[in-house]
Amino acid sequence: VIAAVEEKLAEINGILPDGLRLVPYYEQKSLVTAAVRTVTSALVQGVVLVSLVLLVFMGGFRPSLVVALSLPFSVLFAFLIMGRLGHTANLMSLGGLAIAIGMMVDGTIVMVENVDRRLRRSAPDSSRRSVVGDACREVGRPVAFAIAIIVLVFVPLFTLQGVEGKTFRPLAWTVALGMAGSLIFAIFIAPTLSAWFLKRPDGDQPADPWLARHLRRGYEPVVRFFVKRVPAALLLAAALLGAGVVLAPRLGSEFTPRLREGTIIVGLTMAPSIALEESKRIVQIVERRLMAIPEIEEVVSRIGRGEIGAHTDPVNSGEVFVLLAPPDTWRTASTQDEIESVIRAELGDVPGVRVSLTQPIEMSVDELLEGVTAELAVKIFGEDLDTLVESAGRVSRVISGVEGAADVQVDQVAGTPQLLIRLDREAIARYGLNVADVQGTLSAAVGGRITGHIYEGRRRFDISVRYPHEARDTSARIADILVATPDGARVPLGELAHFEEVVGPRQITRENNQRFIAISCNVVDRDIGGFVDEARQAIADQVELPPGYLTTWGGQYRLQQEANRRLVVVVPVVLGLLLLLIFANFRSFRHSLLILLNIPLALVGGVVALWLAGMNLSVPASVGFIALFGIALENGMVLVTRMNQLVADGMATREAAVIAAAQRLRPVLMTAATTALGLMPLLIAAGTGSEVQRPLATVVVGGLLSSTVLTLLVLPALYPRFTERVRK
Repeated sequence: VIAAVEEKLAEINGILPDGLRLVPYYEQKSLVTAAVRTVTSALVQGVVLVSLVLLVFMGGFRPSLVVALSLPFSVLFAFLIMGRLGHTANLMSLGGLAIAIGMMVDGTIVMVENVDRRLRRSAPDSSRRSVVGDACREVGRPVAFAIAIIVLVFVPLFTLQGVEGKTFRPLAWTVALGMAGSLIFAIFIAPTLSAWFLKRPDGDQPADPWLARHLRRGYEPVVRFFVKRVPAALLLAAALLGAGVVLAPRLGSEFTPRLREGTIIVGLTMAPSIALEESKRIVQIVERRLMAIPEIEEVVSRIGRGEIGAHTDPVNSGEVFVLLAPPDTWRTASTQDEIESVIRAELGDVPGVRVSLTQPIEMSVDELLEGVTAELAVKIFGEDLDTLVESAGRVSRVISGVEGAADVQVDQVAGTPQLLIRLDREAIARYGLNVADVQGTLSAAVGGRITGHIYEGRRRFDISVRYPHEARDTSARIADILVATPDGARVPLGELAHFEEVVGPRQITRENNQRFIAISCNVVDRDIGGFVDEARQAIADQVELPPGYLTTWGGQYRLQQEANRRLVVVVPVVLGLLLLLIFANFRSFRHSLLILLNIPLALVGGVVALWLAGMNLSVPASVGFIALFGIALENGMVLVTRMNQLVADGMATREAAVIAAAQRLRPVLMTAATTALGLMPLLIAAGTGSEVQRPLATVVVGGLLSSTVLTLLVLPALYPRFTERVRK
């Protein structure tokens, strides 16, 4: 859309007079392009890393190729269905593919690895097709259930509503569609390709690839140790859980990390009675100070807003669009946050103006949420306007003292000079006039009246007539306006009305028919959740509101709370469905519980990773935890399935646990490595939009480490206990 508008602007500039051009000073196309480029780059890098992992672990080009082919198939399948459903390629939808790039090969990895292992160990005279078929049937059921579980765990994101739903539902769609494509490939296409491409090794070649042999040689004694000494496995699990329990309360909370748009808006609020010329003078002072900052390339100011559009603003409100230079040219600051700190310091002492910083898209979202241009809004509800103003002043002073508060402002609800004209009906009657006559004369003299039209070609302009400015710029001169009577006399307006200059309300705001006043602020260098908790406690201790007055907290904090409330309800329901799905596969409640034990330790790894990275618990991080549910359960299901098969063949449970763990070591490590390395580009990306995806990648990578430890060490140790009870 923006590209089409730019083409039309170029056409218009071609027909404008010399010296006149239309120059856009802000457009979102660059931001969208940069965000998509960040995710696309991470997606491509993830594919390369996943392919390298496959080549290293599979030990041959043919099996690696079969697994790698699942990536383009799954991605193209997702794009095809997305197009049919009307979804676009954006930061979140492409981010979903980047997140799932490692998971999309998991099912095919298990399938092809089992085929490759069975072919390597099969008799030379056995039918290759029957070996491939037996190998695929052996793992087909757990693979199908595992991928179905991954799709199911993303169901909570489909239930999100409002802003959070619009933000994260595209991600859920692309992950679900990509995994659906990977399921189709793993179940129907991978067996066929395996039969075509995979071959038995020559007689003098070892049964397993070099890396698999060395990994198994080091791993088997360790897993045998834990199987024999179950308390050691329980101690390891308890230590990991303890770390998570200790660190989880120390995490901050927020809705989403702030997207750095690359453009800053400096909001200026001046006295309600200020004249337009004075507003221009103050804005020019601000512009000069801003242009003195090396990282700022250009500023464009706007004073007030017209009566068209979503919001109107008087001339005491100004907005300065700050266009930043390319980041590689920055000298005195390395991040946008540092530039904003410099701006606050430079503009903090400008007399007669209050400053707040935001970004174009961020401002639009905040205004739609609460009607303020800040991250956080505290609303005080009550009846009396003066009491609201006094209470808001006390609350704002308390909030200003809380660590992290910035740009704290109270809504301007008073301070507007007004001329109050009260008509004297008796005097009007004595002169034979009526109220409509007086009001009509006053309206025409001060506001103007349309008396005709001017035509220029096909265009028509209204002709509005009113008194000159010097005849209506004071109350005394308005009182001198003459009103014609029926008998032809002219009476000064001052004889027909009483004049009083008062200071009235600038605005009166209501929500659900209740009057309120809002205190807005931004939060810097700390999490919003912790800031709100501290500010709430400080207000409760230091401010006593009159009876019938209450406060609410909105903005980004409200979005976070709404998302959390919905997830708290939906996630347990999904966990229950996961339990039923696992039970349907194993027909054993104890084995189902054993596999679900993967989830707590996976969450522990995510919590520790967030804490080490200094990140807050946010909705993207919650999406990462949701993804961990499916990833952790997938490997557990594949491992327990193999253990059950060995036990069914007559092997002792302890030996079956060790042998199955050793046999499934390569696919478990491969699925973990492909998922982790597939997310690594998002973890280290520094481009536009990377700050939104990084918490998700951090949680998944950290959770994979802890859940893999559980799958490979703790789960085999506990399996004999659970299985012996099942057999009893």
